[in-house]
Amino acid sequence: MSDSPELKYRRILLKLTGEALGDAAGNGIGTDRIHRIAGEIRDVQQLGAEMAVVVGGGNIFRGLPGSKKGIERVTGDQMGMLATLINALALQDALEKLGVQTRVQTAIAIDQVAELFIRRRAVRHLEKGRVVIFAGGTGNPFFSTDTAASLRASEIKADVILKGTKVAGIYDRDPVKHPTATRYERITFQEAIAKRLQVMDTTAFSMCMDNHMPIVVFDVFEADNLRRIALGEPIGTVVTD
Repeated sequence: MSDSPELKYRRILLKLTGEALGDAAGNGIGTDRIHRIAGEIRDVQQLGAEMAVVVGGGNIFRGLPGSKKGIERVTGDQMGMLATLINALALQDALEKLGVQTRVQTAIAIDQVAELFIRRRAVRHLEKGRVVIFAGGTGNPFFSTDTAASLRASEIKADVILKGTKVAGIYDRDPVKHPTATRYERITFQEAIAKRLQVMDTTAFSMCMDNHMPIVVFDVFEADNLRRIALGEPIGTVVTD
């Protein structure tokens, strides 16, 4: 893997919402979207970055909405963890079709499908130039995949979390409902928590704050954003100390 002095971040954890891997409506498996994202991951890796990915499962199933429909919350969250594994396998398939070596590691044991998460093994995969896809959330109910991203990023000592969403960053109001909403270029963890901004949950923000882990929130549907951020361009919103 080549070494590029232009990179701002050397070890990146990319957090993908399930919607980013779904169809045009954000549901199911959207092969066109998955292959596009896989291509962007490959391009950043070829610049010399070590790439890890945490995938959500909302395009298939979300535990909290499921509990509102009568499914017991713990069971619903476990179903959501399995949904992230489906997405991880789909992304792995797309990456390997591009010639990128990958490993899927999961927080829940499914030996025939993926490795169980082991921190040292994950780091070694990254050092060998493999993309590591983390599935299964934290392995526990009541924790979001945003919290899983914060946890895994801290464990592997990533330089940054790149949080891919469907909007261009963090706004003072919902930009979908309020076209005049203002986007923050930079914001502190304390401000994000105090303002109860919904782009990530409080547990995820708090963990990143405690571990001095910066977050860049950006529009993952905008082509080439991932590479531009890796090279240091001011894309999206930066959340730091």
